[in-house]
Amino acid sequence: MSVMPETNPLCLKLFARPLRRPRLLVETARHGLPLWRRNRDLRRLLPGEDIPSPKANLARLYPEEQRLDRARQSGAADYQLRRHILILIAILAERGELAAETAPTLIFPAKTSRAHP
Repeated sequence: MSVMPETNPLCLKLFARPLRRPRLLVETARHGLPLWRRNRDLRRLLPGEDIPSPKANLARLYPEEQRLDRARQSGAADYQLRRHILILIAILAERGELAAETAPTLIFPAKTSRAHP
């Protein structure tokens, strides 16, 4: 029996680990974050009918990024720098989405106004 990557606790730990990549590559991806549009850009990177949850997207993005990083390190002729940066932007964005989904919601009591005499 196989476990879906989306629900695998080990996969969630993988998503929380920092990426160890060259500084220039990561900084370039960070600079691309403000231009990232989830609905538009994920459809180009991960073709499909609809956009799944951040966990499911990360489960597809991480193996692709690892493949691209191996190609980068080996100096492969078919290495695609542009795609690698886009995948890194997507990973950073989806990790942000996942953090926003799983963060506890704080509810503060409403302030009551006191009438001053």
